[in-house]
Amino acid sequence: MTNITLQTPDLLADIPKRGMPVTIITGFLGSGKTTLLNQILKNRQDLKVAVLVNEFGDINIDSQLLISTEDDMVELSNGCICCTINEGLVDAVYRVLEKEERIDCMVIETTGVADPLPIILTFVGTELRDLTRLDSVLTVVDSEIFTPEHFDSEAAFKQVAFADIVLLNKTDLAPQEKVQELEAYIRTVKAGARILHSVCGDVPLPLILGVELAAIDDFQNLETEGKHDREHHHEHHHEHHHEHHHEHHHEHHHHEHHHHGHDSHHLENDGFVSLSFESYRPFDVHKFQEFLTDRMPFDVFRAKGILWFKDSEMRHIFQLSGPRYELDADEWQSAPKNQLVVIGRNLDRDAIQAQLNSCLA
Repeated sequence: MTNITLQTPDLLADIPKRGMPVTIITGFLGSGKTTLLNQILKNRQDLKVAVLVNEFGDINIDSQLLISTEDDMVELSNGCICCTINEGLVDAVYRVLEKEERIDCMVIETTGVADPLPIILTFVGTELRDLTRLDSVLTVVDSEIFTPEHFDSEAAFKQVAFADIVLLNKTDLAPQEKVQELEAYIRTVKAGARILHSVCGDVPLPLILGVELAAIDDFQNLETEGKHDREHHHEHHHEHHHEHHHEHHHEHHHHEHHHHGHDSHHLENDGFVSLSFESYRPFDVHKFQEFLTDRMPFDVFRAKGILWFKDSEMRHIFQLSGPRYELDADEWQSAPKNQLVVIGRNLDRDAIQAQLNSCLA
C-alpha cells in the first residue's frame, strides 16, 4: 500500500468553502462506526463538526455513547434514513445549515443495515447538492468477521460497492492473511477505493475528512438513470391504477423540499428486524449471562445497550457483534435503567422480550 505523508499542523484548514463537506460513515452491524465517530470528535482539534446519528431501533444507544458534541447532535430516530428518503434527513441537514455558528463539516453515521445509495443521492440529486458537497462515503469493515458472503446481506455488499474509503477496522483481531484477503476482495468490488487499516477506529483525520474522493458525477448519472426508470414505472402504474395519487411537494421549516423516489428494499431483501427493550428494574447478571450463552437466537447479528445489574453500582455498556461480546463499566450519567437494542434476521420479538423479562432481578 502506498505510503502517504501527512501535513498535520493545520488540520483540514484548507477545506473548500463552496459547500459544507459531508462525510457518510456506513458499515455493517458492529463494524465500529460509532467508535470511529468518537475518534473524529476526540481528535477534531478546532474543527467544528455537525453530527447526524441514525439508529435502527426505538432507543438511541449510539448517541449516548458519543463523547460530548455540545449542540452538534441531530438524531434521526426509529428506522433507517435510507429506506425512503423523506424529509427527516433533509430537515435535519437544514437545521444544521441554519445554525448561526461556524460549522466546518457534517458527518452522518448510518445504521448497520443501511444501503448508502439513497443517502448519497439525497446530497447529489436534490436541492442539497447546491448547499453541501459530498466529500466521501467511508465504509467501516470488521476485519475479523467480515466475509464476501457477509450474512448474505445486500446492504453489506452495497456498503463496500459505493465506498470511496474502506476502513479495515479491528485489524488487531484478524490474522494478516485475512486482512490481505479482504483487501483483494474490496478491490474486486470497488476498484480505486482508498483502503486504510485501524484499531478501535483510530485513523489520522486528514486521511478521511476533506479528501474530496466522492465520485459525484457517477452518482448523478445513477440518479438520472434511476429517474428515468421511476418515470417509466409511474406511467405504467397510472395506466392501471388511476385512483392512485402522488403528492410531490410539501412545505416545512419554510423550505420547499421535493420528494425523490430513492427507495431501497434492502431491509425487505435482507429480512432484518430490530427489538428494543427497556426496563427500570435491574438484570440479574447470572440470568443475563445464561441468556447470552444458551438462549440468544442464532440470527442475532448485533446487540448493544446500557445495562443495569442488581449487584453493581456501575452502568455497563454492552456490545455484541457476531459471536463476540463485551461489557465495559463506567459511571452512570443518569438514573439507572436497562436499555437494549437487538438486531437480527427474522427474530421472534415476543419470545426475546419474554426471555429478557425473565432475566430481571
